[in-house]
Amino acid sequence: MTEIPVWQPTASRDVLKSRAQQLAYVRGFFDARNVLEVETPVLGRFGVTDVNLDGIPAQVSAGCLNGGWLQTSPEYHMKRLLAAEIGSIYQVARVFRNGERGRRHNPEFSMLEWYRVGLDDQALMAEVSDLVCGWLDCERPEQLHYRQAVIASAGFDPMTVSDYNLRQYCEQWLEPEQLAGLGRDGCLDLVMSFVVEPGLGLDRPVFITRYPASQAALAKVSLEGDHPVAHRFELYIGGLEICNGYWELTDAAEQRQRFAADNGQRRATGKPEMALDEAFIGALEAGLPDCSGVALGLDRLLMLKVGAKSIEEVLAFPIERA
Repeated sequence: MTEIPVWQPTASRDVLKSRAQQLAYVRGFFDARNVLEVETPVLGRFGVTDVNLDGIPAQVSAGCLNGGWLQTSPEYHMKRLLAAEIGSIYQVARVFRNGERGRRHNPEFSMLEWYRVGLDDQALMAEVSDLVCGWLDCERPEQLHYRQAVIASAGFDPMTVSDYNLRQYCEQWLEPEQLAGLGRDGCLDLVMSFVVEPGLGLDRPVFITRYPASQAALAKVSLEGDHPVAHRFELYIGGLEICNGYWELTDAAEQRQRFAADNGQRRATGKPEMALDEAFIGALEAGLPDCSGVALGLDRLLMLKVGAKSIEEVLAFPIERA
């Protein structure tokens, strides 16, 4: 097979046309619902504390700023707009995550993120279904609790399994000393990635809901039986994760505590601590309206639309050709 010259795109004209049609569909979808399109900085003063995300630092000298970060998500800036009473908003953003390259990942990718004031996670899932199923012309998703999904695929209860037994289960992928640095949630992430996710959404799309409270990130938490769970959801189609959504946490003090806990995990895993974005915390203190938000991978959605097996089939120039 003749190798494609490095100057040429990896996506065909038909796929690039489908990408343009997808953007037009998205904008029409939100225009019909009176949701405002916004733009926020791609280059920000702060990164994120999330131990699962590695930002890309930028060498910027501008006024009092020396440094900065390419944004992993427009979330913090968009929530500052919500706190300023802008109302329901959406954004088509270019975002950046270090170390992510593979069949489904590129360090730079397209994200659709939106926030709906006054909606809870259940109502937002219905809107996600409208958007995704309207574009893909597929069956509407069912819902499956995280606990049920892990029990069905891995054969143990993620809420009650001991740390010892969980690490022992994960030794099929990593050495014990590697697992010791991951912690409980890191081990559960391995189980999701290797055992649970490949079988999700094969017959019909599925929302995974009710994640452990320790995986709440920026979501509200409530008690379900004996265990606290996060008002968080992820949509899977054909084993591919499409989006991650929350009924958003609005408590500034609780959010600050979660950021501190994130930095504690970062120290434990040898990652650098991240400075807190005080402007974002200030927005929460001023008052974030009750809302739900979701981030959806547009490249992955396009992969499903055109039947692509690799993300580079839907990108004009992946990182190797950028």
